[in-house]
Amino acid sequence: MTRENTGRPGRKPEWLRVRAFSGDRFDRVSRLLRQHDLNTVCQAANCPNRGECFNRGTATFLILGPQCTRRCTFCDVKPGQPAPPDPDEPRRVAEVARELDLRHVVVTSVTRDDLPDGGAAQFAEVVRLIRQYLKDATVEILTPDFKSSPEARETILNCAPDVFNHNVETVPRLYPAVRPQADYHCSLNLLAYVAEHSDIVTKSGLMVGLGESFDELTQVFTDLADSGVSILTIGQYLAPSKDHFPVQRYYHPDEFAGLKKAALAAGMKKVHSAPLVRSSYKADLL
Repeated sequence: MTRENTGRPGRKPEWLRVRAFSGDRFDRVSRLLRQHDLNTVCQAANCPNRGECFNRGTATFLILGPQCTRRCTFCDVKPGQPAPPDPDEPRRVAEVARELDLRHVVVTSVTRDDLPDGGAAQFAEVVRLIRQYLKDATVEILTPDFKSSPEARETILNCAPDVFNHNVETVPRLYPAVRPQADYHCSLNLLAYVAEHSDIVTKSGLMVGLGESFDELTQVFTDLADSGVSILTIGQYLAPSKDHFPVQRYYHPDEFAGLKKAALAAGMKKVHSAPLVRSSYKADLL
């Protein structure tokens, strides 16, 4: 279905251009985040949907600081030596979620390989306090792989989020170039463990446009379905800068429709596939 790569793409196509960020709700969300000294992946990863999501009154909270211990070549989150976890951060996340009156709260983090549990305990405390502050809200967490820590896996199961999301990001062949400190099978095993040992909905996400083939993508769809994943997001990779992994090509919206069809055929129950889709994009609607 997809074309083979024929060289580096030129300018972004029309369907990838977004409007400038503005609006009263956008300003309110930005102000609340500043007031409570909170990070969002919307800002840290320079998400193209930030304006739309903030204007919907939503945001994806980024916990455990703005610095990541890994250096994935696709990501705009800054690497570095992070500070110790902030014990007051979970309360502030829950408070802002309540002020925004969120019905579905999405929380992610940088990768914290410096912590024995990878930051799982901080996730658990955030989930606990969100449920305390917002009795009727559902909670989705988008986590790193925790380096396969058994302690972290049990912590996640015990805090029981409504949705557990962990992205495989790309096809396994591209991991050495795109995610050099990650392992595809480690990610699959984490997703499978949560699916097998709980009733938590499992979810994952992929970027396309890094040089993958259609056959490689369909194999990932099958691997995810076999691991118990029921929700999948697929979006176009956009290089944050010329120093990041280069975009190999831009997929047409019709191709995303084809990818959705293939993922559903592989066993996914829900698939959100479009050029600007990201892991937490309109997560409350999936």
